[in-house]
Order: sequence, then structure tokens, then C-alpha cells
Amino acid sequence: MLQGIRILEVEGLGPGPFAAMTLADLGAEVICVHRPYTGRTPGMPVNSLLDRGKRSITLDLKDPEDAETFLKLAKTAHGLIEGFRPGVMERLGLGPEDCHAVNPGLVYGRMTGWGQDSPLAHAAGHDLNYISLSGALWYASAPGDTPLTPATLVGDIGGGAMYLVVGMLAGILKAGTTGEGCVVDAAIYDGSAHMMNLLMSIRQAGNFGVTRGANLLDGPHWSHTYACADGGYVSVQCLEPKFYALFLEKLGLAEEAEFQRQFEKTKWPALTGRLAGIFASQPRDHWAALFEASDACVAPVLNPEEALAHAMNARGTWVEDQGVLQAAPAPRFSGQPDWQPPEIPHRGQHTREILAELGRK
Repeated sequence: MLQGIRILEVEGLGPGPFAAMTLADLGAEVICVHRPYTGRTPGMPVNSLLDRGKRSITLDLKDPEDAETFLKLAKTAHGLIEGFRPGVMERLGLGPEDCHAVNPGLVYGRMTGWGQDSPLAHAAGHDLNYISLSGALWYASAPGDTPLTPATLVGDIGGGAMYLVVGMLAGILKAGTTGEGCVVDAAIYDGSAHMMNLLMSIRQAGNFGVTRGANLLDGPHWSHTYACADGGYVSVQCLEPKFYALFLEKLGLAEEAEFQRQFEKTKWPALTGRLAGIFASQPRDHWAALFEASDACVAPVLNPEEALAHAMNARGTWVEDQGVLQAAPAPRFSGQPDWQPPEIPHRGQHTREILAELGRK
């Protein structure tokens, strides 16, 4: 889908590489500028699957000759992605003004937590910190529990990488018609707040206040995760009355008067306790089989290895290739061949090849 688009990525952590991987998944040519190897980043592999489908060149951007090579690459690119704190690329002589001087149509993507211009722009932070201040962490977890979200998904990926991808694509579309590039200021703080707008629309109707566990989606017995007899879990979220009725029927609760008052908030805690006892009486797979393919909106909670083996993976969403478990690109497009995991390059694998293309040794 993005054949003919070239993206220049400056090596970083988390959302920047994920955004570049997503663009590569969509068919863009992505050249990752890796720094000279100084040891493995804590918690990360030597060759990350986030580099799949990319080409790698090793450059020391503090070296004038390598910086000149970087600008030559920027001249050939449609987009650039970097994730340093504000001002770092400028001090290297590789900021937006420097790159736009050689390529006015370049879309310069900047991935940060706090944004390029904010009271915390130069402060360190991580995924959890950004979504804490944006409000996106507030409704996570059950009442009385410490707020907890799936690591990186709400902040780094949802509020960061995906918004950077949208911004890059929008900028590239505009540059294609005007010839003018732009700077994309993608802040995880902004993106994670923007993702709250579906909840804010429910808030408009008075169904989502600030009290955790007392709202339409985070308080009811029919919108909850339950522990099972074997230590597994099932998720329940049958919002619509017709789905809720089927849920009760499957559990043999259709005739119980208390369960008929689906939206009566005062009943939710007690009914949650009733369901907790029911689900704790049987193992997870018992409940998975009972509700399978029904409209009761119940599903087992799977880990990634279980998701790989589940019948739903007939779509090929999860793939294990040479011992690396990874998810296939999304979304999917008609007329495109089935996806096969591309090569994960090692650091600097394409340095000579890319330098040769630039006429450099």
C-alpha cells in the first residue's frame, strides 16, 4: 500500500521503532539509522522484531561525515522519524530546519512523551507517567486496586506510535499535493488523552463519571473479568439487553428477578459477587466451550501462546517464525498477498549497500 514511500528512522526505543515497523508493514521502504553498537539495550534483543522488513545502516550522527550522509538520506526520503528529547536533533545539525533545507517536502515525525513544547518537554518519563497525567490511566483496574494497564499498549503504542503513523501519512498526503513538508509533533500525552473521547461521549450522557467502578463499562457485573477454578479467566461484556438475556440464559439465571435489573447500579456489586462464585466453580475452558460462538459476549482470556494455537488464529494473526512470536500487520487490504514474516536485519547489515546508492564509500 505504501510502495514508493521512503521513511528514514533514527534508532530509538518503543513507539518510534513501532511506528516505523507499521509503515514498513504497509509497504514503505524504511531505512533505520542505527548508532554504532555499544551493547544491548536493557530488556531488548540484539535484533528486534520491530526492525522487521527494514534496512539498517550504522551511522554516528555526532560524526560530521556521517551527519552529512544522514542529510543525503533525508534528501531522498518522504518521511523521517526520531524520538529524542526536544533539541537533540537540532544540536546535531539534523533538526527540521536542517532537513527541510535539503528536502522541503520532508515530513519530519517527532515522537515524545510530553511533546515538543510543554511544561515537561525536557523531563524524562515513560508510558505510565504520560497516561497518568493525560487521564488515560484513571479508569484502569477495579475499584480499590492500583490503576494498571497492559504495559505500553495505551501509551507508547496506542497514544504514541499509532498517532505518529496517522500524522506521518497525513503529512505525506499533503506534501504530495503541495510539495511542502511539515513537522509532526506526536506526544503520547496528547494521543492517550485523545483516545479517551469515546468515554467522554458516554460521559456526555451522564454514564461515565470520575468514580471508578460506578460507570457504564467499569462497574457492572456484565462488564467484568472473572477468575475460574483452574486459575484462568473469562471476560464478560454483554452491554446490549438482548446479549445480556442470552448470557443469563446460558448460565441458567434467566428466571432470577435480581438479574433482570441490568442497569440498576445498586445491584451491581452483589451480582458481581454472585457471578464470581459461579465462574470460580469451573475451569476456564468449560466456560469457553459453553459460550463459544454465541452472542453472549463472553471470551476466555488467553496469553499470546494460547492465542497462537486458538481456532481464531485461522486468520494468521499470530505467527511464530524462527522462534520469534509476532503479530501480523493490521489492517488488511484486498488484493494483497498473504503476509510472510520479513527478515529482521542485524545492525548495520545494509550500510555498504545504502552508501553505494548514495555514491559514498
